[in-house]
Amino acid sequence: MTFDDLQLQAIPMGRDLLLIITGGEVHIGAASTAYWTDQGTEVQTSAVPGHKEHTLSGDFAQRVAGELNRTVTVVMGIHYDDLSQAEIKSIVAKTDSLLEEFLKQQ
Repeated sequence: MTFDDLQLQAIPMGRDLLLIITGGEVHIGAASTAYWTDQGTEVQTSAVPGHKEHTLSGDFAQRVAGELNRTVTVVMGIHYDDLSQAEIKSIVAKTDSLLEEFLKQQ
């Protein structure tokens, strides 16, 4: 499986930024917001029970907020049936690549 339908949408919201990362059966699995404080970036994550996108969304939000110096929310919903560990690693690599490509364009 090539996971060619994985995508990242960026929606500016004033000074803030919303990133939506989806693939397969689109849904909301997790949402993470990273924002600046006096101690650096903080992240708050909300995950739908039974979903695993939160394992990526918090890190992604923190990376983008740190690099772009703005508040960032990442909403992720990726679902494919019966994935192997190798396929999960492929999805992680592809979503990371989408995020890196987005950051290069900023």
